[in-house]
Amino acid sequence: KILEKSMKCHVITIYMEVAQFLSGDLEKSPHSDPDPWEVLHRHKRSWVWNQFFVLEEYTGNEPLYVGKLHSDVDKGDGKVKYVLSGEGATSIFTIDENTGDIHATKRLDREAQAYYTLQAQAVDRLTNLPVEPRSEFVVKVQDINDNEPKFLDGPYLAGVPEMSPLGTMVVQVAATDADDPTYGNSARVVYSIIHGQPYFSVEPKTGVIRTALPNMDRETRDQYVLVIQAKDMVGQMGGLSGTTSVTVTLTDVNDNPPRFTHKSYQYTVLESLPVQSVVARIKAADADIGSNAEMDYRIMDGDGPGMFNITTDENTQEGVIILLKPLDFETKSSFSLRIEATNRNIDSNFLSLGPFSDTTSVKVTVEDVNEPPVFSTPLSKMSVSEDAKVGTSIGRVSAHDPDTSNSGIRYSIDRNTDLERFFNVDALSGVISTAKPLDREANSVHNLTIFAIESQDPMEIGKGIALITVLDINDNAPVFAIDYETLLCENAMPGQVIQTISAVDKDEPLSGHRFYFALAAPVAGNLNFTLRDNKDNTASILTKRGGFRRREQPVYRLPVLIVDSGSPALSSTNTLSVRVCDCDSDGVALSCGAVAYTSTGLSTGALLAILGCIITLLVMVLLIVTMRRRRKEPLILEEERDIRENIVRYDDEGGGEEDTEAFDMVTLRNLNVIRDPNVRRDVTPDTPTFFHYPTASRPSYKSLPDNVVFREFIWERLKDSDVDPSAPPYDSLQTYAFEGSGSVAESLSSLESLSTDSDQNYDYLSNWGPRFKKLADLYGNSDGTSVFS
Repeated sequence: KILEKSMKCHVITIYMEVAQFLSGDLEKSPHSDPDPWEVLHRHKRSWVWNQFFVLEEYTGNEPLYVGKLHSDVDKGDGKVKYVLSGEGATSIFTIDENTGDIHATKRLDREAQAYYTLQAQAVDRLTNLPVEPRSEFVVKVQDINDNEPKFLDGPYLAGVPEMSPLGTMVVQVAATDADDPTYGNSARVVYSIIHGQPYFSVEPKTGVIRTALPNMDRETRDQYVLVIQAKDMVGQMGGLSGTTSVTVTLTDVNDNPPRFTHKSYQYTVLESLPVQSVVARIKAADADIGSNAEMDYRIMDGDGPGMFNITTDENTQEGVIILLKPLDFETKSSFSLRIEATNRNIDSNFLSLGPFSDTTSVKVTVEDVNEPPVFSTPLSKMSVSEDAKVGTSIGRVSAHDPDTSNSGIRYSIDRNTDLERFFNVDALSGVISTAKPLDREANSVHNLTIFAIESQDPMEIGKGIALITVLDINDNAPVFAIDYETLLCENAMPGQVIQTISAVDKDEPLSGHRFYFALAAPVAGNLNFTLRDNKDNTASILTKRGGFRRREQPVYRLPVLIVDSGSPALSSTNTLSVRVCDCDSDGVALSCGAVAYTSTGLSTGALLAILGCIITLLVMVLLIVTMRRRRKEPLILEEERDIRENIVRYDDEGGGEEDTEAFDMVTLRNLNVIRDPNVRRDVTPDTPTFFHYPTASRPSYKSLPDNVVFREFIWERLKDSDVDPSAPPYDSLQTYAFEGSGSVAESLSSLESLSTDSDQNYDYLSNWGPRFKKLADLYGNSDGTSVFS
């Protein structure tokens, strides 16, 4: 390579004058006169050097020789030194300062940098002053084939319609080579297909990929992966190559007609299926996809016109059969339909593959279900007079069981539609009758829901409507249309109309209202007012005289008789109040009736009433004070009562059992009360008495001595406490604050009894129940001396 490189080297002598000329550095003769035709002088450069085209990617161990600098000033005595500067100086390129030889110390890559610009200069070694002007030169890097072609846009994705003719263009690929396209064949690329034959081909120079087979079917195979190679050096041996993949997808065209998988379909539905429900779904198979597989369905013919409709499910392309009318097994139990499926988007290029439609038959079988009763007339209109008596028949509703079983029907009224129970319906016949008196003015129309219930299956309920209109009778008398406020000026003239009245009637006769007006008989001949019937359901009130004075009579009551035209005719008397007023010249009332008097103060009657009320209140207060003074103060003051305990204080002391005045002993003797011993089930102690009597021959307290009465009284209270369910479950201490003297039983103190040699037997305490167990242990022991040992 060094020899080849040396053979390509060219020695070029560069004169500094040329560089100076290019840079515009021209010198004039210092002794010449100024003249437009000057003679240009140039000085010959005194040194030359050699320039090389350096090959890239040099792999030798020694620095690569580039060229040599030499100046004729250099006599070879070592006084001239060569200096190199510029791109890559000292880092890539070095110069021998004595000989001017230039070497490259690193591998060069043309694709990284194609040339380097350097500056050379010869200087005096001693003074370091330039002996030659600085000059610039270029070192070019010569290309070699060290880069393979690359597909910068790969891998590729492309599509071509299926069934395309031979040679249809699919896509164009392009590879780039980083080598120098102006030098040799290093960047000249050719294309070839490595994988993908015989389906596709590629043009060697352009990289255009085309179909190599006609009528490729997407439904058979829809995708192909090609491997394309690009090789430089015009594809010759030794050239570098690169590859890329091209994924070719066959796009769909409408080349497949729809086809039903079966020639007939059968479906079963319940007769209770609601309208607009889906009966069935059918689908015609189409191998195409997307818009090419879209299809429309239609019912060509069938024995149920208007019963069904079919639409296309846009997501699944299924034909959805919809029910349009209610089904009835008893009327028709099956339907036969003929359905056609047609492609929506037909390609004219493939009509020869058609027809692009198909037909099939569908049989729909209706299954019987137990249906609720059906009313012969869903809405029954009836009428009844509002004066109909209770129990009057109004009309009849009728329902039947549509099933073949023809079950019996029972009728009832939905009471939510007849809350006040004005009507009844006969459960068997369906006859509707009145249950209460009716009032058309309160409710003129009744909308009843009638239930028809199967006898065999009460869960099956049919509903019907009975619309009952209440007919009017003349049962309401006419009255004034409004509450009239009639004002009469004091200066009114005779014959003046002071009020026009009208009437209303709650009844609504078919021919309309006609009212007749007249003054009531007691005032028909009065001298103040008269009435004129206007014959249009109104009447006018007129004055008969003038000179009304409100101080003489502020208000006039005028009874007016109003009669309607019903049969029988009804009438009412309505009172019209006429107030006399003080009016201005224009007839505007300024003050009327008693208003003028009430504005100045209270009347005498009102003052007397107020005074009487005051006197009554004073008398009541005096009576209350007197009663409180006479009332005796209670022994127990309310203020001293405490909610936690009640303390009763007595000012005297009882005299014991012999004192029969402070306490009535008869109360203690009347203790024969029948008591239930089983009130309390958990504790029923057997409490013996001191005197054991048979139950049937137990004596009355009245026949017992007084000490025995007390003892029996205590036993009864003890039994009551034991059987009382509200008694506390703990022992309670009852304190008796007095003790009588001269008692036959002597002292009742337990402490005193223990302190004496009492022969009292307390064994009965063990029979009193668990509450007295402790006392029984203390006193029931026969050895009384060991109690306090």
